Amino acid sequence: MKIDILTLFPEMFTSLNHSILGKAKDKKLVDISPIDFRQFSENKHKQVDDYPFGGGQGMVLKPEPIFNAVESIDKGKNPRIILLCPQGEKFSQKKAEELAKEEHLIFICGHYEGYDERIREHLVTDELSIGDFILTGGELAAMAIIDSVARLIPNVIAKEESHQDDSFSTGLLEHPQYTRPKDFRGMIVPDVLTSGNHKNIERYRKKERLRRTYLRRPDLFANYNFSNDELLLLDEIKKEESEKI
Repeated sequence: MKIDILTLFPEMFTSLNHSILGKAKDKKLVDISPIDFRQFSENKHKQVDDYPFGGGQGMVLKPEPIFNAVESIDKGKNPRIILLCPQGEKFSQKKAEELAKEEHLIFICGHYEGYDERIREHLVTDELSIGDFILTGGELAAMAIIDSVARLIPNVIAKEESHQDDSFSTGLLEHPQYTRPKDFRGMIVPDVLTSGNHKNIERYRKKERLRRTYLRRPDLFANYNFSNDELLLLDEIKKEESEKI
């Protein structure tokens, strides 16, 4: 996958050279290129923002540097051009899976008060937000989305199964996980996980995924298709939790 990032701060993206993404870049599975769109300004002072027409607070990103930077990119097949902004669609695991199927993504990271509306109307294909809060710029949002998308690309993670049980991948939160030692300061790993009975282990994990979602993110159940077995487990969970009160 080819990923281009339009930003005023390309040095922020050096963190993508490490960990799983760094290995993916070394293997040529992902090609990530930060582009300083200030270099595409038509102003002799390399100005990329200006005052809003009609007055108002703050500065607005001008259209020319953004359009010029996008047009300079060798696009091949039609890329998804993604604007990071608070008004955008809220990013989700489902969206990550959708974007992971693309060959080319272009991210536009803004600063200042906002973007000239013509960028939205005539250039971008997607507007994405990572939550109902404001950041100084779009760089951190872009990094979060790139990390989430890239790890779903085939062979980026050694075994595909290692992300299939992640929180949200199944529609539920992930089950609790433990490693050695079994007894740490009197805190004991559940016996079922060391029993060697794979059927019981899978039932435990399924039940705990349901329990954790029920307690922490019950809103996820609205779009989840329960099996009959899961409905029975959920009834057990509700009974167990009510007895704790």
